[in-house]
Amino acid sequence: MKGDEIEDTSAPLIEHLAELRTRLIRSVLAFLAAMVVCFIFWNPIFNVLTQPVCGALATRGQDCGLILIKLQEGFFVAVRISMFGGFVLAFPIIAHQLWRFVAPGLYRSEKNAFLPFLVASPVMFALGAAFAFFVVIPLAFDFFLTFQQPGTLEGGVSAPAGGEAGAAMATAGVTFQGSVEEYLSLTTRFIVAFGLCFQLPVLLTLMGKAGLVSSAGLGGVRKYAVVAILTLAAIVTPPDVITQLILFSVVYGLYEISIFLVRRVERKRDAELRAQGLLDEDEGAGA
Repeated sequence: MKGDEIEDTSAPLIEHLAELRTRLIRSVLAFLAAMVVCFIFWNPIFNVLTQPVCGALATRGQDCGLILIKLQEGFFVAVRISMFGGFVLAFPIIAHQLWRFVAPGLYRSEKNAFLPFLVASPVMFALGAAFAFFVVIPLAFDFFLTFQQPGTLEGGVSAPAGGEAGAAMATAGVTFQGSVEEYLSLTTRFIVAFGLCFQLPVLLTLMGKAGLVSSAGLGGVRKYAVVAILTLAAIVTPPDVITQLILFSVVYGLYEISIFLVRRVERKRDAELRAQGLLDEDEGAGA
């Protein structure tokens, strides 16, 4: 059928490599341009990223301040923010260039099947990143800050700032003075981890559409999935039971949604095969 024919791309290997080079150059240029823009505005971006820790400190009556441990740390923080923000800004262009390179080699029906997943992937990543930033990160930082303690003199009296030497039985105070680089590393790790976790329905549904997994198979390994998700929650999140339970609940819910989506894909595929007379009524994934 002409509708399912591959587009006319009988170009030799050199032309395909030249096309790949062009797409890569455009992607890199888009990333560099977005990186420069984010480098110019790295300070406002950093102010947004520090809102969770500033909010947690404000509830404790503390000033929001991070420190530079190394002389060059501020510069590298700005570079990291610009790279992270540049990739986010340039991702639509990079994905478009990737699609323009891959699409000519696909059947029209394959394009129609693959395109929704290409659109859903960044949307789900954005949802995961937003969930991490607005829900998980504040809870995690609130947990970390509970390990602070004020310095006291003997008898439980709070030690005055710059108190005299020789105060008996003084206890050391534990106050958060976070490194800018460490804070940014922890925050971006949370955002990326939850963004990737939210890709689970997209990945499993695409694999189900390709016939690599089935709803029955996914349902049969639930107990192993629970163990894997619990392990993931213990690795990604801090030793905070509440945060781990939130991550486990979210990822396991996404796993169950994936099973539902794969089952829908199987039913639709079985219905099409039955309509073509290639499948009996008592056959198929639903049966």
